[in-house]
Amino acid sequence: MKQLLIIIASTLLFQSCASSQPTDQELLDKAKKLHSEFITIDSHTDTPLMLMQDKFNVLSVKNNRRAKVTLEYMKEGGLDAVFFAVFIGQDDRTPEKYEEVHQTALAIFDSVHAAIGRYPEYAAIATNSDDAKRLKGEGKRAIYLGVENGYPIGKDLSKIDAYFNLGARYLTLCHTSNNDICDSSTDPKGAEHGGLSDFGEEVVKRLNHLGMMIDVSHISDSAFFQTLMVTNTPIIASHSNARAVCDNPRNLSDEMLLALKQNGGVIQMCLLSNYIKPDEPYPARDSARNALGEKYGSFRGLDPEIRKKAIEEWYAIDENFPQKLATVSNLVDHIDHVVKLIGIDHVGIGSDFDGGGGLADCYNVSQMHNITLELLRRGYSNSDIKKIWGENLLRVFKQVEGFART
Repeated sequence: MKQLLIIIASTLLFQSCASSQPTDQELLDKAKKLHSEFITIDSHTDTPLMLMQDKFNVLSVKNNRRAKVTLEYMKEGGLDAVFFAVFIGQDDRTPEKYEEVHQTALAIFDSVHAAIGRYPEYAAIATNSDDAKRLKGEGKRAIYLGVENGYPIGKDLSKIDAYFNLGARYLTLCHTSNNDICDSSTDPKGAEHGGLSDFGEEVVKRLNHLGMMIDVSHISDSAFFQTLMVTNTPIIASHSNARAVCDNPRNLSDEMLLALKQNGGVIQMCLLSNYIKPDEPYPARDSARNALGEKYGSFRGLDPEIRKKAIEEWYAIDENFPQKLATVSNLVDHIDHVVKLIGIDHVGIGSDFDGGGGLADCYNVSQMHNITLELLRRGYSNSDIKKIWGENLLRVFKQVEGFART
């Protein structure tokens, strides 16, 4: 009889503990509440690429189903602030080409200012670390700007000043290929400068002087460590993950993460699937993409109408051979690793939406709460989540601003 009573008591205790666990709906409700209470920032999207297309409306997705960031989506997903990347792909490094891509960069800046200017009741261009909080208080979204790839500055430091004056608050030193600033982590030709060039050192110093954050996503390991030796301010990796979890050269190794901590910087977790976990084999998709590459080459120098057709064919491959995407749980595995290695003060979110980012259960900005849901499931505290969603990045931003004022 005594044994039976013990079994009954244990069963009731188990049921009581189980019933006290919050449901996913309760956790999602809490996630939404947290997003309403603190500042949430995405440090990298390529939404300006969408602005350059016909029929794209930054307010609503109605006219472009492929768009992953709109002002309405931001409100739905509880995202207060976002960095729009003024992205310029790598091309020839000649004076004529430098002037051409500089003019393209200026046109992208203009398009962002014009697009946001059409909806002053919904959003505004932000230029300092306090603007996100101020605009949230006004019920508006904060649109920050960054330049992805230092290529359009050519060898002219004054162009950094020009981009700063147009609102840029970080510069990604390079992209997928080497430029005059530094080596890329993914250039098939390998290293050109052995890391950061002499000109690149001047670029880093100029960014420090102006109060622009230095973005080390895309740069080579050697360039990363050399940048840390030159800079007087903390750095950011605006959209990168942990190489120990997914062995991709675009991700940061544990040695790099430890150096990032020493610098006081922050790594912003990227939602691009193959930076989170390796792609599963998909021969049909690979074959279709290879055929498109043979047909159009690198997409450089194409007539605008032909380029438009090539892009449509690229999207068609995505639709006909859909990629099996990583999940939010896979993403938070990276956050767990970074937090365990270097602490909660050095991690944030940089989605790369509209530039390839998107997960099975966080496909666009409207689903950003799902990241917070998973963090709550894993026991992250409210203060931890607040740091991940913006406090860490804003700390770096303020320090960079402060150094420029000294």
